[in-house]
Amino acid sequence: MEYQSSLHKKLSEGEFVYTAETTPPDASNQDVLLTKIMSLKGIADAINITDGPGAKVHMSSLTAAIILTQNDIEPILQLTVRDRNRLALQGDLVGAPALGVHGVHIMGHNKEQVIAEITKKSKKN
Repeated sequence: MEYQSSLHKKLSEGEFVYTAETTPPDASNQDVLLTKIMSLKGIADAINITDGPGAKVHMSSLTAAIILTQNDIEPILQLTVRDRNRLALQGDLVGAPALGVHGVHIMGHNKEQVIAEITKKSKKN
């Protein structure tokens, strides 16, 4: 079997893996991102890069994942369906492996947000 990443290999072999999570910076400077996660290099098997945390503007998770890959840190690209249409999601999913990003975590709607929206609508009626 050809493994796409060291995380893929470890998971396939049933090894225990350690992952961490980080929020991309709200700046375009990659040094901000690298400074934040460099202490995890060699400790975490992969770093999950959150996507649009708090529905606020941050560096894109794909860009952050590519920066980590370029610095020999294995990323897990998080994509949320909340802020993208199907075509945009597909484009990111097709492009990510071309730049060495093989781990992906796709998230659905925020349960609390959906409940809040339903509650708001029911109060109007």
